[in-house]
Amino acid sequence: MTLKMNQETARLQGAFLLADKLCVPSSLSSLQKADWSRVGRPVLEALRDVSEGEEPAGAGLKTLVSSVWLKVLCGETGEDVETSWRDNPFFPLQNGLPPLNRVVLLEVVKSTATARIFARFLAALPGAQVCGELESLARHVSGEDDVGLFLEVWWELWKGGDEREAGAEDTAEAAFARQFARLVSESSAASPRAAKRLKLDASDPPPSPPSSDVLHILLHALRDLKGQVSTAELCLRALCVSLDALYTSFLADRAALPAEEKLRLLCEVLAIREQSEEELTPELIREAQRDVQASHVPSRFEPARMKLAEALAIVTEVAQFWRDGGLLAACGGGSKPSRSALRLERSVRRVLAGLKKADVTETDGGEKEALRALLESLAPPPSESRPDLSARVAAAVVDHRLDGYQDVALLFASERTWAARDVLWTDCLERNQAAFQRLDALLQVTSALEDKLRGDGADAAQCRRLTKVAADVFSALSLKDRNAALAAALRRSGGGLFGGSAPAAVTQGFEQELNMAFNCIIQGGGAMAARGNLNTAVSLVARVAFQNPQATLKACCHSAVFNKGAFSLMAQILQQLHGLRGQGGGGAADVEAEGGGGPGGGALLCRCLRETIGTKSLSANDEEQLLGFLGLLMAPVEGQEEEGWSFLAPREVVNVFVLPNISTAGRSPLGVDLSLRVLQSALSVDVQDASLRPHWALDCSPFPLLYVLAQLQNQTLRCWEQPPEDAVPRWSMEAKELLVSVLATLGRVVGAEVAAAPGRWSRALFWLYDKAAELDWTVRFHLKAVWGEHFKNEVPSSLLAVCDLPEQDWVGSDLPQYGQGTGLLAWMECCSVSDPLRATMLSRLSLDQRRPDHVGMFSKGLLVALTQTLPWCCASQWTRLMGVLKELIASGRLHVPFSLEYVDYLPLLDLRSFSCELRLSVLLLRALQLLCGSSCSDWLPAEGWAHVGRLYALAVRALMSSVRAKLTLPASPKAPASGGLHPSCTLIKDLQETPPEEEKVETVPCQEVLFVLSQLFCHVQHIQVMMPGGQSEPLFLSSLEVLSHYEAVMAAFPLSSSPLESDNTRHFFSTITDNLQDPEMKAVLQQKIAQLVSA
Repeated sequence: MTLKMNQETARLQGAFLLADKLCVPSSLSSLQKADWSRVGRPVLEALRDVSEGEEPAGAGLKTLVSSVWLKVLCGETGEDVETSWRDNPFFPLQNGLPPLNRVVLLEVVKSTATARIFARFLAALPGAQVCGELESLARHVSGEDDVGLFLEVWWELWKGGDEREAGAEDTAEAAFARQFARLVSESSAASPRAAKRLKLDASDPPPSPPSSDVLHILLHALRDLKGQVSTAELCLRALCVSLDALYTSFLADRAALPAEEKLRLLCEVLAIREQSEEELTPELIREAQRDVQASHVPSRFEPARMKLAEALAIVTEVAQFWRDGGLLAACGGGSKPSRSALRLERSVRRVLAGLKKADVTETDGGEKEALRALLESLAPPPSESRPDLSARVAAAVVDHRLDGYQDVALLFASERTWAARDVLWTDCLERNQAAFQRLDALLQVTSALEDKLRGDGADAAQCRRLTKVAADVFSALSLKDRNAALAAALRRSGGGLFGGSAPAAVTQGFEQELNMAFNCIIQGGGAMAARGNLNTAVSLVARVAFQNPQATLKACCHSAVFNKGAFSLMAQILQQLHGLRGQGGGGAADVEAEGGGGPGGGALLCRCLRETIGTKSLSANDEEQLLGFLGLLMAPVEGQEEEGWSFLAPREVVNVFVLPNISTAGRSPLGVDLSLRVLQSALSVDVQDASLRPHWALDCSPFPLLYVLAQLQNQTLRCWEQPPEDAVPRWSMEAKELLVSVLATLGRVVGAEVAAAPGRWSRALFWLYDKAAELDWTVRFHLKAVWGEHFKNEVPSSLLAVCDLPEQDWVGSDLPQYGQGTGLLAWMECCSVSDPLRATMLSRLSLDQRRPDHVGMFSKGLLVALTQTLPWCCASQWTRLMGVLKELIASGRLHVPFSLEYVDYLPLLDLRSFSCELRLSVLLLRALQLLCGSSCSDWLPAEGWAHVGRLYALAVRALMSSVRAKLTLPASPKAPASGGLHPSCTLIKDLQETPPEEEKVETVPCQEVLFVLSQLFCHVQHIQVMMPGGQSEPLFLSSLEVLSHYEAVMAAFPLSSSPLESDNTRHFFSTITDNLQDPEMKAVLQQKIAQLVSA
């Protein structure tokens, strides 16, 4: 703060110099109080002239009071002018003033009505200086005008400073306090004579040692001045101030006043002022807030010396004195009590309430009861409240951002009686949206708006305005608060602002806003996935979801399922808005419940998604997007304030999308195949801590679900049979593969829970075991993980004839389909079920290898069993059977003679290391010859033959992989091919990149590999010609793959085949290929063969 020398400053200095001359032969430094009226006129006239048109108002008076005060203090401390000018911002005015004393200061304050300014400067000082200055003021008081000044300073001191300047350092008060502290410190360091103070009056007694208790000084001064109070108005003011000081120093509750109480008290003060026809301005409200602060909040001047009993005695004494003098007669009645009387009424009520709780232990003099009796006799009639004033005051506090406006804004939003005043309430909300940008205020506004929408005769225009305000406030909140608001909206009504019965006139425009939001997101495409754009997308969705979460989630689901590639972005958006998860428990009963507005029927998103996919049939791409959407929403979300949660619990997804749709009797838009994929996705989500039980799957009717899956597994065993017209559609082998995987996963989960508490699940286990007896005997093996060792393994009795199984674990059953000679068929079926069961079957096989006839019979029987089993195997089962066949061939238990039916001359090669591959290929050829023979050709429909072709192609690829593994390649310095290539392509690349000079033909069985590949090619071609239709695409692709590998080996090892041998190979392969019926396949293979020879 800096003061400059100007015309007004010179005018004031001249006025003081003139007043100083009027004091001759004395001076202003020794002015007596009685002389001020004679010499002070020039000063007051100058102040009046300077203050006219001053901006800001009162700034000149503040400068004058501070400068005069510091000038007085300089005279008392003997300040050195030569050094003080550098640090004193008041120096320009202060230095030009003549020496002054405290009479001048206090008379200037009284004459200019600047007690408030004086009190604010006083409040800026430390406690000891405040007490000293108050003692000086008390000694100065000698008349009724002085008493008024004393009371005004007291009250302003209690009210404290302006909250707008709280904590500011560049204020007049702060600058004054710094100068005051500097002068006091310099005075303390100087000699005692330099610190000697001038007496205010020659007749005044010497001052007593200063007290450090402000209340002690003020109350004792009031007791001394009680005789100078001669008017009822001044008496009422004095009693109000003393009672409020007593209350705030000893009786006030230390807890902060709630907003409702603050507003009530504020309205009481303003009601008093309105009686004086004062306009409800911000400055008036601010002043009333300071009055409430002074009369209700514990005082900052805590009593140090004075006790409650002493304070009670003084207040009682002065009140009794004034009552005896008839000054309190105005408290008893009158048609229209004065402003001071109304203030006294509230002060008396406060003190009486405080006295009921006060504990006076300092003395037994009965001060408490004496004051209570006196106040009860003075208690005026209670004034009427002004309910209409509260809303106007609250709106004004929020409008002008007055002290505590945040809490008042919350109160304003939550008061339903105010919300009924549509215009005032809505206008205030619109003007002050920033003041309501907090979660609790928004929830109150939303609740009030919903009440209006549910009421009769709602004003549509007002409701639309409130809706926009609420949506704007919501959009300005943090993401955390927006999620909390969404969750609260779902808990309250399940439908947001428009989810209930909102009139169409109110919801007008929402559909357009919803469409625009999602069009913007979808058109943004992949760019929306960036962090900044994602935040924008989240904000757009959150805003419309706040208004109508159900409609918004339906739009999300529609975009995720039917807009290509949008499911990932929609999932990211929803994962940010976890407040939309809703309340659904996802129980089976909820699934069947028809959705209303409440939280029944599972999570809200699940209901919306179920409705979305029920409106139209799903394409293959739609199904993939649905699966991807559900998978992302079930996955745990990391990196947010709530880590580890998922938007959709797997339990909810299974209860809503799997249980109602997977029943064998039900038909649903989702379909059994898709339901199985959803179940597999849910079971694969890693959201269950292994140490926590029970698993979420136990909330999904696990045993009935297992039985339904077992029924479906039983149906897949007859997948190539023609179903009746009213039966479910024929199963695909891909669905069977999926079903086996899901059944195994769910079985392990439930089995772990059963093992942890077997007694709890015993009845369910027996029920499931008995129900499984109705199904094929192999189905029970898929449920083995559920009941573990609780039951024996029931198998056809014929299996026990070919397998040595322990009786304590295995039991035979007479099944009509498995008569004599079907043991190997049952054995093969067991081998295909699971890896552990395959290992048991191989280890327990009853076969005497020392007897050739047994081995021969076993080999023939196994070929027949393989032929019977092959068409009904899925890919994983066929892979297990391939492993079984390899194990049997390698151990010598399965005899497969290898004939040279595709070779004219015996090759001079060492084929022992490829014996297993050659024998297995021949075995498959013999099995396919049986299957394609006249006795079995009508077993399968076209789909079945296509499946057999795919299984054989899978076996061929496995054989080629085994052959490749035995080909020792020369060392190559180059890195291996990338993992993205097919293994066969990787081999081809490696072979082609091998430098010819590094070849070691004598150590690499390249000729043997070429021979084996040629046999594989012939077998594949033979089988393709035999198969009905002869157009098996998997076999055609296998032939091309064999030729590609053949070409790669020839290119890597050019010396492995002579030109004559290459020509013979070309002729031989072409001859085999000529038997194909499809001309396009034949042409492609012929072209590949020609390239093969030329290489």
